[in-house]
Amino acid sequence: MGGTDPFARTECLMVGDQGPLSLSCILWPNDRNLSNESFRYEVSLEAMDVRQLSALLAVSDHGTFSAAADATHTVQSNISAHIARIEKELGVTLVDRGASRLTPEGEAVARRARRVISEMDAIGADVAALHDEVIGEVRLGVIGTAARWLLPPALAVMQERYPRTDIRISEGTTSVLEPQLAAGGIDMAVVLLPTRAPDVATTPLFEEDMLLVIASGHPLAGEELIDMTALADIPLLLPPVGTASRSEIDAAAQTVGVSVTAKAEVDGVRLTASLTFDGHGPAILPATALPAYLKEQWSSVPVKGLARRVVGLAQQRRAYLTPPAGALRKVLIEVVDAGSERHPGLHRLERTS
Repeated sequence: MGGTDPFARTECLMVGDQGPLSLSCILWPNDRNLSNESFRYEVSLEAMDVRQLSALLAVSDHGTFSAAADATHTVQSNISAHIARIEKELGVTLVDRGASRLTPEGEAVARRARRVISEMDAIGADVAALHDEVIGEVRLGVIGTAARWLLPPALAVMQERYPRTDIRISEGTTSVLEPQLAAGGIDMAVVLLPTRAPDVATTPLFEEDMLLVIASGHPLAGEELIDMTALADIPLLLPPVGTASRSEIDAAAQTVGVSVTAKAEVDGVRLTASLTFDGHGPAILPATALPAYLKEQWSSVPVKGLARRVVGLAQQRRAYLTPPAGALRKVLIEVVDAGSERHPGLHRLERTS
């Protein structure tokens, strides 16, 4: 230890033959010439266990003690007792009983608890990997439009190669998945890049053309390429102001001296595509958003000056990927690289890993 910390070395010993264990530590001074004295302290290891942390997470995820009990197949009194023990140990209130939500202290403990339980769950997978077996759970988040074409082949490969993996998938927008990743609720996520989360490491997967999707009978439907000025008089389903996608669309329009009009602002590409295909208005969508079976009724037209969207794989910067998560990561990259040849408008990106 360096800087202004007065201690250079810590020696600890577990003590207590009966009852709760304690950790007895001696902190040795940084400069033995200044003092030969040491400082002893004890840290109680009596309190928190996995059941108590799991109870807190269940309340966080399900809102009430009774709902948490149902989700964990126990009774409400057990949930209450587990949380009360943690609160007694820490000396703070973790759950606001009246509002049925975690307090700020509870949120802080829950964030750490997710990481702790995730690491404990991964122990078996790590041991199995030493015997060339990939066993265990992996939690993947994925944006909806990528999920439609990316997941079916990826899941098929995982089932063939690693049949003893348990894959849990959460669909959501990038803005929804990023906090889940940061909190440890998922192991990795397929999201739009760049991300805003500082503790997230990303690997680019592919670029995708952004196209105007419009009914086949529209005058612009037969065009091979249009300019942004052609969109000035067409009300569009657009991403919300402030999102990266909306900023790129607005910037492209401003470059040619026009602005786009929002018929509605929709957060989520898959929802936008559904509304478009239900006839609620044209939209600027990624190339893979238009399924083959709808191409007779709908046309996708390239727009000059509109930047491609970049999609990548994100994970916690300091997190260790379990063997199942590492296997799924490799398979996703394989599927993306093969898909860039089969899906028009999809462009493979060079990556370092």
